[in-house]
Formats: sequence, C-alpha cells, structure tokens
Amino acid sequence: MRILLAVAVLGLATGRAPADEPVFEPGATLKVEAGEGAGGEGPAWDPELGVLSSGNGNIHRLGRDGKSTVHKKGAGTNGLLFLRDGRLVACESEKRRVTRTDRDGKVTVLSDRFDGKRYNTPNDLTVDSKGRVYFSDPRYGNRDGMEQADAAGKPVEGVYRIDPDGTVARVIGREVERANGVLVSADDRFLFVADNANDTPAGARKLWRFPLKADGTVDMAGKKVLYDWGKGRGPDGLKQDAKGRLYVAAGLNKPNPPAEPDAAVKAGIYVIDPESGKLLAFQGVPTDEVTNCAFGGDDLKTLYVTGGGTLYSIRTTTSGRVVWPLRK
Repeated sequence: MRILLAVAVLGLATGRAPADEPVFEPGATLKVEAGEGAGGEGPAWDPELGVLSSGNGNIHRLGRDGKSTVHKKGAGTNGLLFLRDGRLVACESEKRRVTRTDRDGKVTVLSDRFDGKRYNTPNDLTVDSKGRVYFSDPRYGNRDGMEQADAAGKPVEGVYRIDPDGTVARVIGREVERANGVLVSADDRFLFVADNANDTPAGARKLWRFPLKADGTVDMAGKKVLYDWGKGRGPDGLKQDAKGRLYVAAGLNKPNPPAEPDAAVKAGIYVIDPESGKLLAFQGVPTDEVTNCAFGGDDLKTLYVTGGGTLYSIRTTTSGRVVWPLRK
C-alpha cells in the first residue's frame, strides 16, 4: 500500500509538469455545491447547462447560477458524458442500457444487449477520438438476473465498445474482476479501467492501464496495474487533466469490514501518474462513498466531485481534458 502523500513528478506524456507544481490551487478548499442526493454519480460539464449528475434516480443540474434542480426525473442513470457534438450519452443502470440524448431531448438507445443478452448494470463510460463509446458493466448488490457470461458460463463484468455504426464488441471480459470507471487517454493509446470488487473480501481494488489498438481492441499482453488500494475501498470513476494526470475517486473515511477493513485508505480524489502509477496528490472528501469527478467551469479548472450524494468542487492548477465543449 502506498503512503498517501502528495509528491512531485517529472513531465508526463501530454505536457510536462514542473516538479514542484501543485495539483490543486494553493489554498483551495472543497466547496459544497449541492446536496440532497444531487451528487450521487457521473458528473458531466456543459457550458450552457452547467453540471449534470446522477442521484436518487434522477439527473440533477447545477446551473450556471449555482442553483440545483432536477433536470430529468426518473432517469435511472449512473455515468454521464457529453460527446464532441454536445449530445449526452448515459449509462441507464436501472434499465440496463446505454442511451444518447440529443440537444432537443430525443433519446436513442445505443445498446441494451450483447449477443442477445441483457447487460448487468451499465456504470461508466468514455469515448475515443473516433467517436467510439466504451462502457463498463459491473453488478453490485443483488446479482440475480445476470446474463453476461463467458464460454464456460462464468459471469462477465467487463467493458464494451459501441462503434458509430452501432456495432458492439466486448473488449475486456474476465481479464478484470469487476470493471467500474473507464477512461480512454487523449491520444487513444490507453484504456484505463477501475477494477473494483469492493464488496468482496480480497477482491480487486486496482487501477489498470490497457494498451489500445487502432481498431479499438485491447492489447492484453501490455496491461499494467497502476495503483492498488489493497484492502480499502477501491477506485470508482476517473478523469484526466491536460497534462495527463489521472484523478481517481476512491477510498472510505471509516473501515467497512469484512470486505474493506483498511482504515488508512481515506475517501477522496487520488491524483496518479499515468505512466509510473505514482501518487502525486490526494484531496480528501468527507462523505462516503466518493464515486466520480469531472472538470468544468469556463477555464476547465474546477473539479466537480460526487460523494455521498453531495456535489463538491475544488479548483485545480491545470485545466481538465474534456471532449465537450470543443477547445478553440
């Protein structure tokens, strides 16, 4: 288990950060933006709407005026992501499907089955430069009705890719225990996967990096564990800043035995080097569970964090990498 200290780092692949550069703005503190379940999961920034997030079965909206409202009641979503054209893709976990919503509100089901079988519970999603959407499909809690399995009949909680023509492929199967957060790197070279069987004693609590091929398939031979949370709460959602650093939601503020007995793995945002896996910084979050984060604001230097039903924000020194809005 790595000691949770903020440390300096040499330059990263997408832009060299000075060794003494802070990750969060000096003096910045965590700010509560919305409560009452508004910050449950999947934050996503839109320059017109503000921040959308999933919670209490709804999609919530934190407007540019700072007011929190219900944007879409009964949506049943988890992960949310704006595509390059401003359309919203969502993991509708309750209906076990992935959808796309146009700017005018029209909803299209991108996929609700693979090989004729329903998904477990679509959770998080990401997109590459070719417009291919990747999403994770774990199952937490009640595991009745799981249909996705390998050739031997063993459950699969993996990662799928939806191509622009609607074709769906499973890119990661039982190579992970339970895929949660997913992220494609800016250059399409890597797929980062949070492998988090957090309700299982001795289950995976790892952040993996898988090489991606040009056709959108994964090179299993080159996979690498970047960080392991050991016996604590493992990784959930993650994002990346313009210099390539990974911002990973993970941890708990108190142990949860028998599955998560390690009290040292605190709840918050773990900032990790995408090459070495070194922990660069840590920002604690007071409410459990910390589920995801997203960059936003006009300069993309505000990190929004969902945790325990609360939506927080904190300022960073580097802008985040987003696919929408397009940078000029």
